[in-house]
Amino acid sequence: MRFDLTDLQLFVHILDSGTLTAAAGLSHMTLASASERVRGMEAQLGAPLLERGARGVRPTAAGHSLGLHARQVLQQMEQLRGDLADFGNGLAGQVRVRGNTSAVAEHLPLAVAGFLQAQPRVALELQEHRSEAVMDGLRQGLCDMGIACDAVDASGLDARPWRPDPLVVVLPAGHALTRRVSLRLSELLTEDWIGLPRGSALQALVQKQATLLGRPLRWRVQLQQFDSICQLVGQGTGVAVLPASAARRHASRSGARAVALQDAWAQRQLLLCTRPGVQLPAHAQLLLEHLQEQAQAA
Repeated sequence: MRFDLTDLQLFVHILDSGTLTAAAGLSHMTLASASERVRGMEAQLGAPLLERGARGVRPTAAGHSLGLHARQVLQQMEQLRGDLADFGNGLAGQVRVRGNTSAVAEHLPLAVAGFLQAQPRVALELQEHRSEAVMDGLRQGLCDMGIACDAVDASGLDARPWRPDPLVVVLPAGHALTRRVSLRLSELLTEDWIGLPRGSALQALVQKQATLLGRPLRWRVQLQQFDSICQLVGQGTGVAVLPASAARRHASRSGARAVALQDAWAQRQLLLCTRPGVQLPAHAQLLLEHLQEQAQAA
């Protein structure tokens, strides 16, 4: 089947407006032309896309699926237009990197600074995702390289150790356990907790480990930023598990203290991943080599 972009945009307008008449107006075509295009799409598919009613139309199961894919295609085309416009403005290359929260917030900004200074006409698109989404996006070709935690499945990818990323527990400065050199999660199950939002990989990891110990954690507050979490810990609101790199930057100035976690799951490593057998664009290859050099120097 062959649907063009006008077909897809029209169909999205139909789903958003609920009527062919409104969708035709949004698509700058006559109602007759819009109806003919829909009939053509249905003929190619061999199944109805819309259920017609007195108050408008609604998608069939096939129409719902087409709508989802149409939105993705249109979004990708919009990104393509933006990327090509950048090249017209003098951009020599663009590199897309996905990283987990710790990589994007703590490690990559300094790691890529030297590369960007040496390559002033190269743009870097740095996207933050859960580690699983980093790996999946790389497999699907949505980025040139990814940095994710070694706790997730890296099968089918070329994954090499990049930097250690251990987790620590952050406690209020006056907490009795700050005298300890290290702790286990099992010693903290009765505490009030502060964490990242539910969708974050770190939040899911800590919650999973507590559940395995038989006592889900009591979350008081969930925040987006590591520094905000440390500020609340410093005020005595609760405790938190954070990457050691984030705790070093934020804990002490917030009136909090970081203590190492003994648990094996907390001894994380960040992996630098690419797709095997895929030739990277020249500027992406330069960044990959730069990040590998950074790993050796760290």
